Amino acid sequence: MTEMSKLDPKALLADVTEFLWQEADILDRKDYDAWIDLWLKEGIYILPIGDGEDYENQLNLCYDDDKMRRMRVDRFKRGFSISSAPAADTVRTVSRIVIESAEGDVIKLRAAEHLVEDKFGRQRMWAADLFYTLRKTDDGFKLERKIAKLLNSDGMLNSFSYLF
Repeated sequence: MTEMSKLDPKALLADVTEFLWQEADILDRKDYDAWIDLWLKEGIYILPIGDGEDYENQLNLCYDDDKMRRMRVDRFKRGFSISSAPAADTVRTVSRIVIESAEGDVIKLRAAEHLVEDKFGRQRMWAADLFYTLRKTDDGFKLERKIAKLLNSDGMLNSFSYLF
């Protein structure tokens, strides 16, 4: 029996919910260094376009490994990206958290996200289905993979000055 299978499902749901809410808070506060620390080095952050799931071979808004995540965060922090000058303020909620599997030290789950952006006195709202692969480590959960499937991602999108 693995350590994960010994856990109470409700306790595991509470633990992953706390982690997802922590990530949401980190992103809304623009604490990008803390967000980077949530990731495993081999982790992948994906913001796909459309409904395809062959992320390595399709067009994506983001397909970031560790190096690309750090470069994206550096551009946000320095204001070197036209979309991040000035950075938007965001408030997001993460809900409808469902654990799909928990085997060994790997948890796969999905959730819903609503994000409100305020920039230049204008607000926009985004909705996304989130898919996570988390790995339990000695330091708590770490992100191994995060996919944020925006509704209407293949429609007209403007630039983003934040992470989903």
